[in-house]
Amino acid sequence: MSGVGARRGERWVGTASHAVLVLWSVAVLAPLLWTVLSSLKTTREILSSPFSLPASPQFGNYANAWTEAGIGVSFVNSLVVVGAALVLTMLLGSMSAYVLARFAFPGRAVVRILIIAGLTFPVFLAVVPLFFILRQAGLLNTLPGLVAAYTAYAYPFTVFFLLSFFEDLPGEIAEAASIDGSGEWRTFFQVMLPMATPGLVSVAILNFVGLWNQFLLPVVLNSDRGTYVLTQAMAGFASQAGYAIDFGGLFAAAVLTILPVLVVYIVFQRRLQGSVAQGSLR
Repeated sequence: MSGVGARRGERWVGTASHAVLVLWSVAVLAPLLWTVLSSLKTTREILSSPFSLPASPQFGNYANAWTEAGIGVSFVNSLVVVGAALVLTMLLGSMSAYVLARFAFPGRAVVRILIIAGLTFPVFLAVVPLFFILRQAGLLNTLPGLVAAYTAYAYPFTVFFLLSFFEDLPGEIAEAASIDGSGEWRTFFQVMLPMATPGLVSVAILNFVGLWNQFLLPVVLNSDRGTYVLTQAMAGFASQAGYAIDFGGLFAAAVLTILPVLVVYIVFQRRLQGSVAQGSLR
């Protein structure tokens, strides 16, 4: 009887879990689907029947949002800024985490505490010093200035996240590589870094989403419309139109904003699953 009761309990737990997952999927997918459908409607259709299907798909909304609203230029700017900042963050963060995890040196504990403190420091308190620093360096209202600010913003989280991965890697492998004549740089890039691929992929996904949706830093540090990133362009979309808001173009711009995040997440998730599977087989 105890075995039957246990199996019945497992079925109830499984059913409840699936029900929660279905509800959660609907809660996530329904707004996304509504946004996509609204991007194919005219403004009149959106205001009169917001939940109906489009009478005739208005693919021109995407062209209008890309050209007339300036989403295209801002989209490219966001790709450049986020891509460059992500590369720098992952490179510097992984190197810092590896050194802090594998080498003992005076002041290591202090450095780790300072990095953790950087996670707790609110970003809105740092924008004023960043503003003056970038202005003195001649990087204010420029894409390189945003790259530097984004990198500094994501660096503490990246180091903190990767520390545990490098600490759990077996030190014997690094010692074996050293015995074989491999230097520290080669050991890091060709031996230890590939072993931390699951952690790198995970933090890359989180960093990309956070940097792509960043709004406060570009608003404060970048006022040149030619170097607007996507979040700034989206914020100014409705204000530029005044009272005659093109809701179809606005939803099309929202879809263009969401699309890269979905693509990056799907691609990196598959890589993460492959890396975890390979690790379990070893």
